[in-house]
Parts: sequence; structure tokens; C-alpha cells
Amino acid sequence: MRKIHVRNIVQNFQWKVISGEGGILREVKESDLSRPGLLLAGCSDHYPSHRVQLLGLTEINYLKNLSKEVQRERIDQLLQEDTPCVCVARSLDVPEELIKCSMEKNVPIITSSLATTKLTSKLTTYLEGQLAPTTTLHGVLVDVYGVGVLIVGQSSIGKSETALELVKRGHRLIADDAVEIRQTQENQLIGSAPELIQHLLEIRGVGIINVMTLFGAGAVRNYKRISLVIRLEIWDPNKVYDRLGLDEDKMKIMDTDVPQITVPVRPGRNLAIILEVASMNFRLKRMGYNAAVHFSKKLTDTIEEAVEDM
Repeated sequence: MRKIHVRNIVQNFQWKVISGEGGILREVKESDLSRPGLLLAGCSDHYPSHRVQLLGLTEINYLKNLSKEVQRERIDQLLQEDTPCVCVARSLDVPEELIKCSMEKNVPIITSSLATTKLTSKLTTYLEGQLAPTTTLHGVLVDVYGVGVLIVGQSSIGKSETALELVKRGHRLIADDAVEIRQTQENQLIGSAPELIQHLLEIRGVGIINVMTLFGAGAVRNYKRISLVIRLEIWDPNKVYDRLGLDEDKMKIMDTDVPQITVPVRPGRNLAIILEVASMNFRLKRMGYNAAVHFSKKLTDTIEEAVEDM
């Protein structure tokens, strides 16, 4: 899981820190936000102090109507040691006691001009993306006809060369060699390249090339949802490979099962064209047409008719 700090939130949204700048490096560990209305009203049971605290018009007005003593007591309960920060919506005026306490405890107070509902939506979406479970796989990720294809297989089998041919044919590279994968929600995996090797492709004998420099900005993408895994392996004459496409293998990545196709590699096979066809066929299946099932049904019907005629 990636680490994110309050500073990352401020920089991403260009929001303003009005006090507690000393705690700008506090870590945010959860994507859920807290609306501490009950806490401000005096009910401190089950208060999730470790979450980002969000104050809207209702909370701010309620605070302002409290006496100084009660206001200070509730603010002390609000700003705990593990509280990352307090976000104030609508650029509302922040009570002086809250500013004073935030400076004493180094808990940042951030203001945004967004309405409370919109701020909640934007911030939650951002935190979910940043704090999503992450893993790194050895492989190549390409966008082929809008399908995110993860190419895996043993080293030196030709993954990068296949990706290069696909780029030349108008498709787009996302990552080579190392693919960072985030599980942003159930059954959704987003792949990207580590910043150090973004847009780079390693071709043995040639070296490292910059795909964006050679082929233009249209030849790369920063991230893509992974929909299909294609495993390349050396052709084994003793192994029976799927010839119809009825069998569906899966590759488990974190908690998500992704459809997988095994493609045997041997001289004379154009892997780029095979991957293009596999991607188009995958799209057809998602649209409701499965050529293998259609062929199997026609074959069964033909056999049944022949039996009836006998």
C-alpha cells in the first residue's frame, strides 16, 4: 500500500493551509472521511480520529455558537495525536480556537472553496486511488484496441519485442519490464509504469529506447485498466494447447481473477498479430459473441441432424 501525506493532498488540489503547517507530513492511512458532528455535540464514542476530518457549514456554525470553554473542550477532542488534518469546505471562516489548537498540536487545517458534498466526493476518490492495494509484476502492459493487455512470460521470451511491434502498428505502451498494479475497487486493476522507467522500452541488442520520443505522444499511455493477460511460453510439442477457445483460464492478481490466454512461441509465429486478434476476440466476447461457442453449437446441431437422417 502506498503512503500518502497531507502535503500530497494540498499539492494535488491546490488547497490552502491556514494553520498547523508543521504537521504537513502527517500520514493519511484511510480513504474514508469523518464528519465529526456528533463529537462536536458531545458524543465522543467511536470517534474515528485517524481519518481526515471534514467540517462543513453545519459543523462550523455549531462550533461558533458554543461558549469558549466548551468550544475548546470539543476542539481538543477533535484534534488527536493521530488526526491527519481538518478540511474546511466553502472557504468558511475558521474559529480562532480551532486555529490556535491546530498550531499547538501541529494538526493542519486546510480550506477549500468546494461545497461539502463535492469536496467529499473528490477527496474520497483521490484517497481511494492513492491508498489502493498495490503490487508489481514482471511483464509488459499495452493498450490494444482499447483492451489493457498484460503480457507475461519468462525472461527473454520476446515480450518487449512484441510490444514494440504493437506500438509500430498503432497501439500504445503503458509499461515495460515492471508493471505497478493498483486494485482501485473490486475486480478493477489499474496498471502503470514506475516513474523511473515510464515510456521506456528495453530491446536486447539495441538498448533502452524512449517510445514517446521515437513514436510520439500517441504511442504511450500513463495507465490502463488490465482486462486480459497473455502468457507467452516456449512451444512444447508434448503439450496440448487450446485450439477452440472454449476453455477459460484465469490469473489471480491480488483479489481479482483476470482472463488469461497462453500463446506458445516458436519461429514463424507473428506474436503482434496474434495479440491483436486475441484482443479483438476478447472485445467480441464482452459484447456477447463467442465464436468458439457458436462453432461448437453448429457442430453439435450438424451431428444431431446427421444422426437423425441415419
